[in-house]
Amino acid sequence: MRSGRTLTVVGCHAGGEVGNVVVGGVLPPPGETVFEQMQALRADDSLRRLLLREPRGSVAVHANLIVPSTRDDCDAGFIIMEPTEYPAMSGSNTICVATVLLETGMVEMREPETTLRLEAPAGVVQVRAACRDGRCESVELTNVPCFVDRLDALLEVDGIGTLTVDVAFGGMWYAIADAEALGFVLEPSEARELALIGEQIRLAAREQLPCAHPENPQIAGVSIVQIAEPWQGVGAVSKNAVVVAPGRLDRSATGTGLSARMAALHARGSMRAGDAMTHASVIGSTFGGRIVSETTVGDRPAIVPAIRGSAWITAITQVLVDPTDPFPEGYLLSDTWPGPDVQE
Repeated sequence: MRSGRTLTVVGCHAGGEVGNVVVGGVLPPPGETVFEQMQALRADDSLRRLLLREPRGSVAVHANLIVPSTRDDCDAGFIIMEPTEYPAMSGSNTICVATVLLETGMVEMREPETTLRLEAPAGVVQVRAACRDGRCESVELTNVPCFVDRLDALLEVDGIGTLTVDVAFGGMWYAIADAEALGFVLEPSEARELALIGEQIRLAAREQLPCAHPENPQIAGVSIVQIAEPWQGVGAVSKNAVVVAPGRLDRSATGTGLSARMAALHARGSMRAGDAMTHASVIGSTFGGRIVSETTVGDRPAIVPAIRGSAWITAITQVLVDPTDPFPEGYLLSDTWPGPDVQE
């Protein structure tokens, strides 16, 4: 066995969504902040290709690179790599990262609760982890402030017609569409059609509904779509399906999606500080959400949401790259990876 490169990866999933964590074999990228380090990693992009493309990964895999925090008040930093982008924030990936840091001993676990601060590209995330018998049983993360760009925006989608969507920031930019209006009941059998329509909505929204974070204009453009059933009310469970580019369903209930949904509900006056709700995914996994407080981002009303979920470690592996391997950065095929990326 020969290897020109060896990475240590802890396999993990939160609510069914794979969020593997790279804990060894990669030096921190250059940059004064984790956001700048993310930009450097994206400019090179070889690590994401290696880990997420076949034959070592798949379109259903995310990966997170642990880096030392650039801030004295944080325990660690992390950079999120998804199939087509480097999002500034992700709820399921944060839950995976916190679980791996604690269960591997990279950050000391204290029972019954461990608190830690993580530096994501979008900013500082406060984490409260319920711990027992060496296991991280659940993670509640206080997300970055979330807010609405526009409500009830008209969107023209080829082959579908005119839709009404909300555009909201939950750590990523979302277009939120009504499942009922699209004829979905959000069952597993609808997964392929949900993914196809969700990707059509995403492409249309990126073109027709421009959006940018007022404090970091580089976080711009709708990158993910939520197809949500009508809201069931405070304290109740509402189903949603989140479509991740290039067109597949998030298996989890999606933490940034729940944050964006609560921001939209708050903007409508349906939820207030202190209110809670739960989102369920198509496979039935759930994340709980609550509005911690109200705030502003720039001149926009915003909320600070908290998301609670659980993650499970599935493996500890070493990823190898033989110097003669013809696919050191993997490959894409359109049977599993739709969209323009297959031309790369």
